[in-house]
Amino acid sequence: MTPRQPGTTSNSGSRSKQPAGRGTGLAEHIAAVQRLSREYRALPEGAPVRLAKPTSNLFRFREPSSAPALDVSAFSGVISIDPVERLADVGGMTTYEELVAATLPHGLMPMVVPQLRTITLGGAVTGLGIESSSFRNGLPHESVQEMEILTGSGEVVTATRDNEHSDLFHGFPNSYGTLGYSLRLRIELEPVSPYVHLRHLRFHDAAEAMDALARICADAVHDGQPVDFVDGVAFGPDELYLSLARFTDQAPWTSDYTGNDVYYRSIPRYADPAGGSAPAGPGDYLTVHDYLWRWDTDWFWCSRAFGTQNPLVRPLWPRALKRSDVYRRLVAWDRRTDFSRLLNHYRGRPQQEPLIQDIEVGVEHGAEFLDFYHDRIGMTPLWMCPIRLREPRRKGLAEGEHVWPLYPLENDRLYVNFGFWGLVDMQPGQRRAHHNRSVEEEVTRLGGHKSLYSDSFYTEDEFWDLYNGTAYDALKRAYDPEGRLLDLYAKCVRNR
Repeated sequence: MTPRQPGTTSNSGSRSKQPAGRGTGLAEHIAAVQRLSREYRALPEGAPVRLAKPTSNLFRFREPSSAPALDVSAFSGVISIDPVERLADVGGMTTYEELVAATLPHGLMPMVVPQLRTITLGGAVTGLGIESSSFRNGLPHESVQEMEILTGSGEVVTATRDNEHSDLFHGFPNSYGTLGYSLRLRIELEPVSPYVHLRHLRFHDAAEAMDALARICADAVHDGQPVDFVDGVAFGPDELYLSLARFTDQAPWTSDYTGNDVYYRSIPRYADPAGGSAPAGPGDYLTVHDYLWRWDTDWFWCSRAFGTQNPLVRPLWPRALKRSDVYRRLVAWDRRTDFSRLLNHYRGRPQQEPLIQDIEVGVEHGAEFLDFYHDRIGMTPLWMCPIRLREPRRKGLAEGEHVWPLYPLENDRLYVNFGFWGLVDMQPGQRRAHHNRSVEEEVTRLGGHKSLYSDSFYTEDEFWDLYNGTAYDALKRAYDPEGRLLDLYAKCVRNR
């Protein structure tokens, strides 16, 4: 741990909406919408539609395209913040790094802040984002009040829960830009304290850890203390940790994991033994800012692949380059050049399969999935994050219908997201994408789903059965009748 002096987080704020961030202002936003609409309509019929984005957190790598791209840089700012109503109007291409920088001075944060700085608000809504507040605040799209969307037909519509575009509002999550692009979102914010106190609980058994996770998430309390955030790490089948965090106004010290220390390595060091049954230790303290970005500095643990956790290398690696987007660019370079595969070949090492996935299963199946994973995959660590939908079930939904139809999680059910990212050795004779397909098949068997930000290998029938092809087809006909945008299967599985 590198201790440092506590800082401050302002809780002051004007009672009026305040512009914040770059490229902001309602008039500028309206002008940008009109300009983008003209550019979209001017694209030749049949021409591919893509966005000019400086960063991406998708792991479906495609060959660079020479097709013209829509300039969406004007939608990368916070338009306004209302600190009294706890609302923000935000451009769809705004990164969470920019958004958090604008809200924290008001003593506020988004209800869910995904782990990586350069995830955009629009990306987290049209895809899926989660974090350690998801057991109480659900998914990022659940705190959206309205969305301004450029649809596949070229029309700009404002969608809310109960207006004439409510079908698009509820069908937009998990559509990955195949129905349209979000230009502006109005989102709810929640108050924060300056610091976060962490307590890590160790477990020696997956079933015991899942039972504790279900209990803690149901009560939002542990050992008489409120729990504001929950996630965890499995280092092996008999070494699992749940990390509980709560807001606090005071901190005797704060740790710094942006320099030589690595956050995930601190978890065993600060852990309470035996699932927290022994007397609690002092735990750990972070500023709320550093807590929100605790995983970004080392891309969870994936920075070790680049040697940046080596004690000889780490002091030489600039802090400004300890970021997930830097590591992702290195991975993209490796995919383009085939460097790792060629290196393994010339060294006589087994070829490796990229396994970069996030999946969700009900907490009651969490231990079963972990047993499968350790037996069949074996790559560690892996991340564990509980999720419960915040949105209540709407009146009028038929049995079997879901609030968010394209990612059909059940209301009032606790899920656990397991995230695992790396390379797994291939054995002679194994089928293509052997480990990825094994994970997909097990998750389906357990009644779960997986996120679509990375490679998928489902057959078309499997895919539409899992991701509600019937509802998707109706949305596609309504908002992209000419098919100017790729459909979800073509984009997420065929990787066009």
